[in-house]
Formats: sequence, C-alpha cells, structure tokens
Amino acid sequence: MPVLHLKAGSKLKMLISYVDNLPTGHETGLYYALDLGGTNFRVLRVHLGGQNGGLVNQEFAEVPIPPELMTGAADALFDYIAAELAKFVAQEGQEHELPPGRKRELGFTFSFPVNQTSIASGTLVRWTKGFSIDELVGQDVVTELTRAMKRQNLEMHVSALVNDTVGTLAGGRYTNKDVAAAVILGTGTNAAYVERAQAIPKWHGALPKSGEMVINMEWGNFKSSHLPLTEFDNALDMDSLNPGEQIFEKVISGMYLGEIVRRVLLKMAEEASLFGETVPSKLQVPFILRTPDMSAMHHDTSSDLKVVASKLKDILEIPSTSLKTRKVIVEVCNIIATRGARLAAAGVIAILRKMGKDVAKEGELLQKTVIAMDGGLYEHYNEYSKCMENTLTELLGEEVSKAVEVVHANDGSGIGAALLAASHSQYL
Repeated sequence: MPVLHLKAGSKLKMLISYVDNLPTGHETGLYYALDLGGTNFRVLRVHLGGQNGGLVNQEFAEVPIPPELMTGAADALFDYIAAELAKFVAQEGQEHELPPGRKRELGFTFSFPVNQTSIASGTLVRWTKGFSIDELVGQDVVTELTRAMKRQNLEMHVSALVNDTVGTLAGGRYTNKDVAAAVILGTGTNAAYVERAQAIPKWHGALPKSGEMVINMEWGNFKSSHLPLTEFDNALDMDSLNPGEQIFEKVISGMYLGEIVRRVLLKMAEEASLFGETVPSKLQVPFILRTPDMSAMHHDTSSDLKVVASKLKDILEIPSTSLKTRKVIVEVCNIIATRGARLAAAGVIAILRKMGKDVAKEGELLQKTVIAMDGGLYEHYNEYSKCMENTLTELLGEEVSKAVEVVHANDGSGIGAALLAASHSQYL
C-alpha cells in the first residue's frame, strides 16, 4: 500500500510549533491549561512535584459552548471562556496560593489551524469543527484571550499556545522519555513529531539550544494521487463545508467514517435493492449514521446480528432485514474501517521514516520509539485500532516493530498544555 511521502510541495503545512523544550519531569509548581477544540472546552489545574513527585494532582472542569457563541462575536466567545476560567480559579483553596508577585501561568491548547509566531502567540488561519467567527481569522488568539482575562480581572499569563497534537506529545513525553510523536484520531485527525532543528528548511535564525523542534504536521490536509479515493469520497468532499481540503482526514477520521458507510449503503439500496423495492428515506439524510453506530454494528458478535438490526430500526427506520443483509452491512463497515486504519498506519510509518526510525541499521541497537495516541476513534473503535497496530507491524517488519510502541495518552492535550506552560515558564 502507498506510504505517504513528505515531499516539498505537498499539502502538509508542517507548522513550526516553537516548542523546543519538551517537559523533562523536573517541572514543579502550579500550572493551568485551557483546552479549546470543539463544542466543549476544559479548564485544568495541575500541581507538579518535580522528578520524584510527578503529577501531584489535577483538577478540571468541562464546559459546553453555547452554539450561538460558535458563530457570534469574538469578544462574546472569549469573555465566556475567561469568565469560566475566573470561576474555576475563584473556587481554589489556600493551598493553591502563589508566592507574592507571581502570576498564574496558563497553557492554551487551541485545536484549530494557527500560524504560530512564537511559543505564546499565533494567528488563526481558519476555523473548523462548526466554528465560524470571521473577525478572528488572521488575529492573534492569545491577545484575544489575554484581553478577555483582563476584562474579568483575572491575573493570568499565557506561557504557551499549543495545538492539541503538540499537547499530547508533551503529555506523553512527561511520563515517557521515548515518546517522539503524537497522533490524534478522533472526530478529526492530526500528528506532531520531534524534528532535528537543522532539518527544518523554513527555520531562520539561531537554532534552539535543545537542537530540536516539535512540528505540527496538520496531516489531515494531506492529499495525493496515491490516496485510494472512491466516488463516495469524492461526493462526500464535494458536499462538505471545505471541498478539496482535509482529504486524508475525510478518509480516516471519526467525523466521516459513518457517513461513507451511509453513502455506500444508499448506492446499494438504489442499485441492488439492498433493503427491498423502496429506498429507506432516512438513508438519504447526510450524517444520520454516526461513526459510533458504525462501530457498534462492526463489533456485533451476536449470532443473529441483533445490534445491527436495532441500529437499522432506530436510526434508519428499517423495520426488518434478513441476516444476509445484516452480514453485508457489517462487511461494509469492516472495509471502510480497515481502509481508514491502514491509511492512518501509513501516516505513522511516514513519520518514523522521516525520523529515520523505520529501519534497523546494521550493527546498531534499535532505540525505542513511542507514539502517543489520543482521540475517541482510537480509544473506542477497537477493530480500527487493532487493524492500525497490525498494519504497523506488517509494514515495519517483526524486528523494527518491536522497538515501536503505541501508547494511549488519554486527555494528553490538556495536561500537555499545562506541562508546556511549565517548561516555557517566564519564571524559569
């Protein structure tokens, strides 16, 4: 199968994150994180105890964003977020008091494409995931948040602006020094990895002391003539909010897998009478079949596939089907999940190849490489995750795959942002 080659002129943005100091485990003190990346945001507080103490404790609050704020005014969105941050801080006890003259420090995970200009500044390139606030495009999101915190009289300094994938990498590295890359497989998808600074053509100026730089690949935007796209993918892309963009994401991530299954079943209903003479009207509704429903049908182990039957009845209002039809549906889910998982694995292999960690060099001991994975698709769709990991073994070969480990970094992005605030603290 094709491996994704990272050539000049590809659709990969390969954004410089300005993260050149990943957490070491020596960080101490109290740090905060704000994780904004979808219809909810999280505020976190972590207490770091240094090399022997580790993560002493963490507390968080999750807050839904009212839909009108996702398409309203910039100030309204950031005032709402800053007010929730202020509320979170106001509930603290005396044990969280900071030394005099010291400001609280925050890591800001902002999971939208950003042109990063330093570790703590970046301008919004475009919105995704249902957000659309035009006046914010091209603006520095840290400046907007800082102004909103001032309006709330909240004394807090943003020390790091990070993408969720970079946060996941930092969170993974804190607990495991062999973590070299992070991949998010959820509603959307992205990847980040640690690059040697001198291997970055777009880096100008003095090289960072560490000699390393985290690259946010924005790999969801990858497209290539080698990607095996079908008529269903092309139609889904044409009907999407962002035609021609995020092609790799549209074949491997959770937002789209169930929709591809629906489109395939619709064609089978129209051309092969899969559900009898009439085409079920619900089957014509875009995105009615969600990836968790697809996953439930794919994982149905009952002899009569009763989970498939109940999903068809509840979601698509198809009252009865033959066992043969239900088996066909499971097979469609399997084909689409397998393709997505194998392509995700090809992306991971491309990163390992870029880092020179995809082959065993003669006479050299293979160093361990750990990939931190997060996202609901990876966590909950077992057949997908299993297939992806099996593909990695198949493509790397037995020997190299022993040195490559995939670990689940749950909620890595939020904790990672707090850790990056610590490793880039203004008081260091």
